[in-house]
Amino acid sequence: MKASHGFGLRSWLRALHTPTSTGRSPLVMVLILAVLVPTTALLGFFGFQDISEALTYPGRITGAALVLLGVITLLGAGAVVDYWFHNSFPYSGSVALLGAFAALVANLMLLVETWKDGDSTLYLTLWSLLAAGSVCAVVLVYRARISIPGPRRLAAAVIASAALAAANFGYEHLFQPSQRGAKPLIAMSVGKAVIRSDRKAFAVPVDIKLENHADVGFYMLGTEFHTMGEKVPLSPKDRLHEQWRDDAEQWSKADQELHPLSRREIHQRGQLLAAQPWLSAGQWIEPGEKILTHTVVQLPMDTPYDQLTFYATASFARKDRLGLDTLQRMGYSWTGADVPGWVTQGGRDAVVYRGRVYENNALDDHTRDPRWVTVYWRFGAHGVELMENIARQDDEARVLSAGESRELVTRYGIGRAATGPYELTLWDIKKR
Repeated sequence: MKASHGFGLRSWLRALHTPTSTGRSPLVMVLILAVLVPTTALLGFFGFQDISEALTYPGRITGAALVLLGVITLLGAGAVVDYWFHNSFPYSGSVALLGAFAALVANLMLLVETWKDGDSTLYLTLWSLLAAGSVCAVVLVYRARISIPGPRRLAAAVIASAALAAANFGYEHLFQPSQRGAKPLIAMSVGKAVIRSDRKAFAVPVDIKLENHADVGFYMLGTEFHTMGEKVPLSPKDRLHEQWRDDAEQWSKADQELHPLSRREIHQRGQLLAAQPWLSAGQWIEPGEKILTHTVVQLPMDTPYDQLTFYATASFARKDRLGLDTLQRMGYSWTGADVPGWVTQGGRDAVVYRGRVYENNALDDHTRDPRWVTVYWRFGAHGVELMENIARQDDEARVLSAGESRELVTRYGIGRAATGPYELTLWDIKKR
């Protein structure tokens, strides 16, 4: 059996080196097919996924382009077999060369995209090998003494097709992610205070309206509305210029409070009176949609504050830049939830939401490690704010550099809409 097996292997190797009836080595053909066949399979795999699942129209066009390149490489593989053995089709040599060139263009584009954005060493190695193999395949097919009818027309068609594919691929994967686009708008209106019948408390109605005038939808990663109470005593005499400087220095220390420089008003740091989300985490708003939320802030009539200040904020991500699972509430900082120190610094508390993120195209979805969006609804005595991060699992605690933060904003279309401060004096209410 061993001798028979060895004889069979030697016969197969001898057959690979024995020229066919056309005078061409089967070994060269096998090497070319070893590039074209895997390239065809990968182009079809990613292309069909993009056609059906990509989040943008250019992404689906890119999928169609990958499928088209896959068809060309498949025809090229068939033409290689015909050209090496039968030569029954007069243009099989030209089709084989076109298929090898299409494989080269596709593998180079996929290599560049994986090198630029991917995390997978496996795919990076695979496309490096296929790109190098495609160069060899083009050379081997060209040196197989093929006859090209109308070489100038064929060259022009090949160059035009490659330029079109590269331009579309570059638009989808390189240019479009750098565009930020529009964002939703928030408007807030504060109604007239209503005094309770026993005149010991009053309520202030507040309406918050979110409008999406853009042509894309948005996932709302988180929302917050909060009310600050402020004591603003009046100085009995004009305040000195040096005191204005002290006021200006406080601007960088306050979270959101930027009080005016005043000759008589002495602004003190505000205290949080009420806070709440006004939309569910993970909810989305479609193009042209409007959402109205109504809330009420209630305070005792003898409140020590002189004025109220209202703020509303929404954090969002574009639906054409990512797919998002439902955001789940993961826990609270005060009950042992895993919250980074930079979130809770200063004695802040936080409610944690998390959801799985999916890339907007099949290539990135397979070549990048899974990402999760984590939203921290952070609050303390002096205000409320939203903090969001998209990172790989177990990487949420790392503080991002300025460049990494910009890349996240650009890649996933992360943004923020806010309104406020809206200030309401309490003098006329408290004297009733």
